[in-house]
Amino acid sequence: MKITKAIIPVAGWGTRRLPITKIIEKCMLPIGNRPIVDYIVEDCVRGGITDIYFVINETKHSQLKAYYDEHPAYEKYLAGKGKDTSILKTKPDGVRFHYSVQPVGKYGTAVPIAIAIKDHGINEPVVMCNGDDPFWNVPSGSAVKDLVAVPESADEAAIMGVERPREQMPAFGNLIVQNGLLQEIVEKPALKDVKSTLANINLYVFSPKLLQIIVNYVDNFDVSQNDRGEYEITDPVTDYVRSGNPMRVAAATGDWLESGSLEGWLHANEIVGKDLLK
Repeated sequence: MKITKAIIPVAGWGTRRLPITKIIEKCMLPIGNRPIVDYIVEDCVRGGITDIYFVINETKHSQLKAYYDEHPAYEKYLAGKGKDTSILKTKPDGVRFHYSVQPVGKYGTAVPIAIAIKDHGINEPVVMCNGDDPFWNVPSGSAVKDLVAVPESADEAAIMGVERPREQMPAFGNLIVQNGLLQEIVEKPALKDVKSTLANINLYVFSPKLLQIIVNYVDNFDVSQNDRGEYEITDPVTDYVRSGNPMRVAAATGDWLESGSLEGWLHANEIVGKDLLK
């Protein structure tokens, strides 16, 4: 099954990285000489994605657009110095970028997905990637490529998990898997209750049926029933699975570079930097 669309939510405020995220969007913080989000875009392109839907903050994210736009003045400056201008070509060939704006109001990981679905009329299987969690050194060249190979039809969804030491699992959603299918996501259990070392990293393939469930959830759910008071993507995913719909599970390979925290971002630069400086 060929999947060509991906949603990348980048509307978060990046509060864990203040004060730098007051002026630099979290997804635009550098790993090496490129912004975090560019590694995710590259992974999507390698995985066969041709349409990428960014969900941006209504008050921020001009930097993301500027990074992928042409810059004639800079090209002219480099050319005048006799330097190669191709380094300024940051948007991949053959890929269309689309933008939706997430207004201040409803919060949670399901909200930008519902916005993109409704804004662009998406009604086919689509990948969802976090805007700050790239992969590196994936043997196949792309985590997205590995994930989209898992569903056997357009009626199936998929989720990717990352193996983590048992003592770290209380910080993650734990994927409970049976015969290659997701049974449950147990959110941040106490260490004594950990039943899986496969962590949820919010890398999904959503089937058309699940897309509609997500939209209905964001439109109609009483958020006071959620412990965090947010529209979490794991809620409609759990409803989808408990209703007997198949969600296949893929285990990630390569290095997952969680870059939303300071520690994760520094680690990502260490891993990528070692390879770049070889």
